[in-house]
Amino acid sequence: MPYATLRYDVGDDGVATIALDQPDTRNALSDALLDDMIAAFTAARDDDAVRCVVLTSTHDRVFSSGGNLGGFAADVPLVHKHAAIDRFPQLFKLIGQLGKPSLCAANGHVLAGALGVALACDLIVAREGVRFGTPEINVGVYPFMIMALIYRNVGRKKTNELLLLGDQIDAHEAGRIGIVNKVVPADEFDAAVADWAGRLARKTPVLMKLGKDAMYRQQDMAFEEALDFLRAQLALAFATEDIQEGVRAFFERREPQWTGR
Repeated sequence: MPYATLRYDVGDDGVATIALDQPDTRNALSDALLDDMIAAFTAARDDDAVRCVVLTSTHDRVFSSGGNLGGFAADVPLVHKHAAIDRFPQLFKLIGQLGKPSLCAANGHVLAGALGVALACDLIVAREGVRFGTPEINVGVYPFMIMALIYRNVGRKKTNELLLLGDQIDAHEAGRIGIVNKVVPADEFDAAVADWAGRLARKTPVLMKLGKDAMYRQQDMAFEEALDFLRAQLALAFATEDIQEGVRAFFERREPQWTGR
């Protein structure tokens, strides 16, 4: 289906690419863009041909500038604003429950609410020179919706610094504190993203779904509760054909042929 604010494509390798495509607004997270992102991730989730999702931008310098400030200040009833901001938790939960690996290819600055979108993805590859930050406090706003994701990825004191001071950090610092997995020079960026996306797409889809669902559900469980849950998930994995095929292929020194069952 066509999208007004982004480009969506599924390659023969099973990699779906969602590219934010509103350069005039620096991909500000308007209601329309959030709706299209929700629709695109839903399409990727429901498409058996999709094995991995890459989220990126067509802008040459900015992944996304974050929330639409004009919408924050709009003179509309509070009940309408409350309903509109439900799009953020919808999107974050959708990415977490995708059942397929997601990779944010940060080819431009990742600011404000966009940092939450990036952190909702499983992995982040950043282009050298990209900046990350939550500058909302500098314009009288606060990053309420995304702090749940930042605190789950970054140490408490460093998160406090980002939220309270509103400063921006470079990609290498973002990697050091746990926001970014890998920082790549500009001339190597596309190849690095394609390499990781291809490797993710070649994994067994059924075990990837079981594993991804378990990753999402256990993250906030108490330790003993998590162990009981994960034991049950391992038992389910033993019942799949792909786990048997993977073990056979290992001992036979060949590439596995996944069936997704």
